[in-house]
Amino acid sequence: MRAPGPLRITAAWQKYLPRARSKLDEFLPSGSGRRSLWVALIALVMAVLATLVWLAGRYEASQVQAELERDTANAVSDLRNSLSRQVQALQALQALQALQSGHFSAPNWSAEAQALLRNNRDWLRLEWRDKEWRLQTFVDSPLRTSAFERVPRTEVLNEAAQACQRARRVNGAAYSSTYFLPQPDGLGSEVMELCLPMTQAGEFVGFTVVTYSLQELLTERLGSTFGRQNELSLVEPDGTRLAIAGAQRRERRVFTSQQLMDLPGNTLLLRMDGRRGEPDLFPNVLTALVTGMSIALVTVMVLLTKDARRRLKAERDLADALAFRKAMEDSLVTGLRARDLEGRITYVNPAFCQMVGWEAEALLGQNAPMPYWPPEMVDEYQQRQAIRMAGNAPPREGFESVFMRQDGTRFPVLIIEAPLISVRGEQTGWMGAVIDISEQRRIEELSRASQERLQATARLTTVGEMASLLSHELNQPLAAIASYANGSLNLLKDPQAEPQTLDDVHMALRRIAEQAERAGRVISSVHDFVRRRDQTREAVPPQALLDAIAPLVNLQARKLQVRVHLRVDARLPRVWCDRTMVEQVLLNLARNGMQAMDLPACKDRVLVLQIKQGEFPQDDAGVEFSVTDLGTGITPDVAAQLYNPFFTTKIEGMGLGLSLCRTVVEQHGGQLAFEAHAPKGTVFRFTLPSAPSGTAAHTA
Repeated sequence: MRAPGPLRITAAWQKYLPRARSKLDEFLPSGSGRRSLWVALIALVMAVLATLVWLAGRYEASQVQAELERDTANAVSDLRNSLSRQVQALQALQALQALQSGHFSAPNWSAEAQALLRNNRDWLRLEWRDKEWRLQTFVDSPLRTSAFERVPRTEVLNEAAQACQRARRVNGAAYSSTYFLPQPDGLGSEVMELCLPMTQAGEFVGFTVVTYSLQELLTERLGSTFGRQNELSLVEPDGTRLAIAGAQRRERRVFTSQQLMDLPGNTLLLRMDGRRGEPDLFPNVLTALVTGMSIALVTVMVLLTKDARRRLKAERDLADALAFRKAMEDSLVTGLRARDLEGRITYVNPAFCQMVGWEAEALLGQNAPMPYWPPEMVDEYQQRQAIRMAGNAPPREGFESVFMRQDGTRFPVLIIEAPLISVRGEQTGWMGAVIDISEQRRIEELSRASQERLQATARLTTVGEMASLLSHELNQPLAAIASYANGSLNLLKDPQAEPQTLDDVHMALRRIAEQAERAGRVISSVHDFVRRRDQTREAVPPQALLDAIAPLVNLQARKLQVRVHLRVDARLPRVWCDRTMVEQVLLNLARNGMQAMDLPACKDRVLVLQIKQGEFPQDDAGVEFSVTDLGTGITPDVAAQLYNPFFTTKIEGMGLGLSLCRTVVEQHGGQLAFEAHAPKGTVFRFTLPSAPSGTAAHTA
């Protein structure tokens, strides 16, 4: 759209300028005065021309802006009408269901909902909920994958619930606020919920909920009409763009129009951006000359303007970057602390201030000793800071410390510091991240205590499962003791006893002592196995581990008629381990192996406990322990969940044995593995580290 005024004025100037020049020649002086007058005249012509061009541009811009305002109003009206028709379609769906069956039927409702979803691409999901807000049925749009595939629907119900509360109050349709819904492709879209109350015979029975895609709403309802020449977007009142559609032409001039779209329960802002070319310039030689000179001047102004804009943009970008960085640092839960090369604090973020209980003003400029250092650790911390300031500490290496809050309470922290480098590449100080690890320490302590209790429970369970074997093993020496004691009493009661009788009494007493020692060994082995104590690592001969569990293994082996073979290589190094935990691992593996052979079909019942040097002795591979049985083996289904806690194939098992075995082995730096044994059976093996020379026991 062009303004005809400037063209007519230009034509008049073309006719007038030759006559004006001849008249001026008669009156104007010659020389420099004339040139100055011509310069002033040309400047005046340029000013008039620039004014005309500016007025024409303003006129055309006002026309384009008015047209854009009308298009925006029409687009809002069309969008409102489209949403109203969709509400009527939902009401028709409710009425149709009520007429067909007298009540709302899920199959009929789903079929009608599928048809509506096919006709409305901007709908993502249609739901039917009862008056207690319970989901009865739903239908996802058949035109795309489910919008709630990545984020479950139950996690984004808040907006829909609020919309339905408003709909119930006004007894009509209500829209929710918009919210962001992530999608499986890593992107996402802004969505909005529509809630419509459902009534039957005048009685409220539930809700119909529609999930809108704002992007599809713009594209489907306005893209084909208003989006060909303009860029459409839905924005929030604060300016945040929610969806964009339409053409994005590469024109220099942009016209923008915005209009509110009030919906029941929500207010959106429709923005329309139209791009148009600049008005044509005047096509004549003289005007071209003047325009050329004007362009030269305007170019200088444009360059200056662009430079000013670049500077302004750089300042805005810098301010935005600083604001973003400030907001990011303020939102961190990790404390940040900057120090200069002298050790003075130059910056702390709110998380650090909250952590130590001091305000930023009280900390800035402080040097050692810091107010958050415990008094008893000031000397140690000053030495550590001196080492750090001297550059002798490795950068980016975390270390643990203890800080003190303003109220005097201590708490552990993890500090990670790195050099603070300026834009010139010079170090100006140190930047540190401080993490409060109090909760981590508490969780680790709870986990350690729970693990200890679980291991103790497993040992007691093992002894409980072997109770019958223990009673059988103890009955034999006790019966023998009783028999020898009664025999001795009878011999001593005989008044005519011969001298040989005293020898028999001595022999009976020796047998009683032997049987009592045998019973004591059984009880001692059980006591050593189940007693609770601190976890202690010590250098233990591998043979001693097998000797400790041999009485308990032999108990079950005799009952199940299993032959136990012990194979221990000569000159094995001591292993560095917690012997009670490792004994429990060996006993559990041995018992599992013997129970695997407790089948009528298993005739050859042999259990092999073997200890040998690791595969690569030169690399200190440690000592390898293995337990081999000749049972039926492990099926793939059982192998997949063999180490899962509480998984068991035994009728009375707890499912904790192998899980605890793997935990103990991994705590010792090894790995518990199993494989099939040819021709039948299974081999479990693990490795323990060799004890360093000159080591002593210590508590973990």
